[in-house]
Amino acid sequence: METKDVILSLRTKRGLSQSELAERVHVTRQAVSRWETGETTPNAETLKLLSKLFDVSINTLLGAPKQLICQCCGMPLEDGILSREPDGTINEDYCRWCYTDGKFAYSSLESLTEFLVGHMAGEQWPEDQVRAFCETQLPRLEHWKK
Repeated sequence: METKDVILSLRTKRGLSQSELAERVHVTRQAVSRWETGETTPNAETLKLLSKLFDVSINTLLGAPKQLICQCCGMPLEDGILSREPDGTINEDYCRWCYTDGKFAYSSLESLTEFLVGHMAGEQWPEDQVRAFCETQLPRLEHWKK
């Protein structure tokens, strides 16, 4: 879906006119119209306001051009499981289980690995394979590169 379609869809789902949306994000009605026809796209600051207003990620507003993954545990991210900052804004880098209200749930790579092994291991994927996978993949994520 393109940005123009996403904004139109979110606006109409909320029952907002173009003028009402424009007022809420401090732009003109014509600007909203240009977004919805694909003539222009919102600037970075306006995307932040739209993200907060519609409670979706900027990635979603842009038509989900990239698959987001949690930079702590590697889980694919969708709007419903994105983390939040203390002020309520969406953080597109982490899932809500790894990072909430400015705090990380896992203090070490080892504690996360133990948690994942306990939840992922089973008949189809034995514990040693899960552990080996975690030990090779998790260090590649931005949170653990520090």
